[in-house]
Amino acid sequence: MAKPNLGAWGHLPFFSQDWPRIQTALAAETRPVLPPEPDRFKALELTKAEHTRVVILGQDPYPTPGHAMGLAFSVTKCTKIPKSLVNIYKEMEDDLGDQPNTGDLTPWATSGVLLLNTALSVPAHSAGGHAKLGWSTLTEQVLHHLSDRPRAFLLWGKHAQSFTPHIKGDGHFILKTPHPSPLSAYRGFFGSKPFSQINHWLTSNGQTPIPWTMR
Repeated sequence: MAKPNLGAWGHLPFFSQDWPRIQTALAAETRPVLPPEPDRFKALELTKAEHTRVVILGQDPYPTPGHAMGLAFSVTKCTKIPKSLVNIYKEMEDDLGDQPNTGDLTPWATSGVLLLNTALSVPAHSAGGHAKLGWSTLTEQVLHHLSDRPRAFLLWGKHAQSFTPHIKGDGHFILKTPHPSPLSAYRGFFGSKPFSQINHWLTSNGQTPIPWTMR
C-alpha cells in the first residue's frame, strides 16, 4: 500500500524506517484487518499537518467489521453510534446544546481536528491486537511535528495521556480528562466541557472555532 496524499506527514521518519516492517506484518496477518486498507491513513489524509488546530487521540480502531473508518472515535454514517461516542455527544449536548446526528466525524477532520488513533490497524474482533506492532512511533512523531506552534490537545484517558511527553514547546492548550467510555465517563469526563474550552482557546488566539455540532 502506498501512502497517498499525506503531504508533510509523509516525510516523517516513520514512513521510511517503520512502515515497511509494519506493512509486511499486515500482509502476513491471517485475520481480517480493520479499517479497510484505503482508510488506514485517513486521519492524516483529511487533516494535513499545516491545517491541524486540535488533536484528539484514540487508542485503536473499532474491531467490529464495518465500524472503523480511519478516524479516532468515528464510525460510518449508517453505523449505530458506539457507547464512547454516545457519551462524547452527551457531553457535547450539555456543553454546546447540540450534537451531530451521525457517528461520522469527518466534518471535524476537515475543520482541523486530527482524529488519530495510536494504532492504525486492528484484527477483526480482537481489540488491541496490533497495539504492539509499532504504530505508536507514528503517534510520537506526529505529536513532535505538531509541537512547532501552539495547538490544542484533547487527551481522554490514561492511554492518550501517556503520549504527553511527546508534545514539546510552550503555548499549547492540553486538556486531560477521563476517557468517555461508560467505564470512566462519570469520573470526570462528564462536565469537563472540552468543546467550549477548546473553542474559547482558539478564538482567544485569533482562530475560528471548530464547528463541533456540524451535521
